[in-house]
Amino acid sequence: MGLSMGIVGLPNVGKSTLFNALLKKQIADASNYPFCTIAPNKGIVEVPDERLQVLAKMINVEKIIPAVVEFVDIAGLVKGASKGEGLGNQFLANIREVNAICHVVRLFEDKSVAHTEADLNPEKDTELINTELIMADLQTLEKRDVPKGRASKEDIIMWEAVSILKSELEKGKMAIDVELKEEQKSEAKKLCLLTDKPIIYVVNIGEEQLMEKDILTKDLKLKPLIVLCAKLESELALLPPDDQQEYLKQYGLEEPGLDRLIKTAYSTLGLVSFLTTGEKETRAWTIEKGMKAREAAGVIHSDFIKNFIKAAVISYEDYVSIGGWTEAKSKGKVRFEGADYIMKEGDIVEFMVRQ
Repeated sequence: MGLSMGIVGLPNVGKSTLFNALLKKQIADASNYPFCTIAPNKGIVEVPDERLQVLAKMINVEKIIPAVVEFVDIAGLVKGASKGEGLGNQFLANIREVNAICHVVRLFEDKSVAHTEADLNPEKDTELINTELIMADLQTLEKRDVPKGRASKEDIIMWEAVSILKSELEKGKMAIDVELKEEQKSEAKKLCLLTDKPIIYVVNIGEEQLMEKDILTKDLKLKPLIVLCAKLESELALLPPDDQQEYLKQYGLEEPGLDRLIKTAYSTLGLVSFLTTGEKETRAWTIEKGMKAREAAGVIHSDFIKNFIKAAVISYEDYVSIGGWTEAKSKGKVRFEGADYIMKEGDIVEFMVRQ
């Protein structure tokens, strides 16, 4: 399964700078992975995972395929976007299919870059954008009609969900915060509501603010929150890994903000990675936390689900410390798990299937 994120925010908050930083990172890291730009407003970027390099080096495999994230950037939204104001409303449909939303807000000072609002107030800006997303979702809900005639059970459940959601969104609530029964939630997912997606807030600050970023943002109630300087990230993405670390140290940072954003997206969405490594390639696969072995095998190939026999599993730590599959098997460190085994983060797996 893939992970996709839509980038939203007011105009001139640094959305495009952040997106361009992601694209530069994509180009800089493209030595062994076929990254591509799908369209002018879409880009695919690898999920940072140092484990892949370690595994590939152990068995001298050149081909590394990391998990990836697709980012979708849309034009800045303004007040009244849901009613047709500005250009952003034209692109809201482009982010209805994403898994999560990256909401960029501005805290950097730059008199040469106008801000659409009177002052820099991240929480006020997020309220404005969230209101526009709610209004757009209400338009989607308004298009749903009451089931007539011999309505199916699914249609009735959908209407129940629509009625509850409409009532709550009109009060200013986000769809993700509305309490629904499980069957109603399942039907409501088909609506692809914008406010039903997890939101990660990114506060964009200036380079001169990096050393005091914790003080600047300590009172913000936005969660989860990533603080970064999009301008710095754009410059950083073009540097070799060693130079990146030196650059980060100058600002008291341990890792790029873009890496933190992707990792936060994974944890927010409840995703984990399992790994495969062999003669041809070393690869990371994205699955939902709690997924069982049979379904995880199906992520590699759909036929593996019905032909699943068992899975040889070892943790990444054991695999590396012991020295690979052969040594691990001889020492009895490889477990053979059945279809109902719950996959764990960092499991290295060989699936056995009927041919």
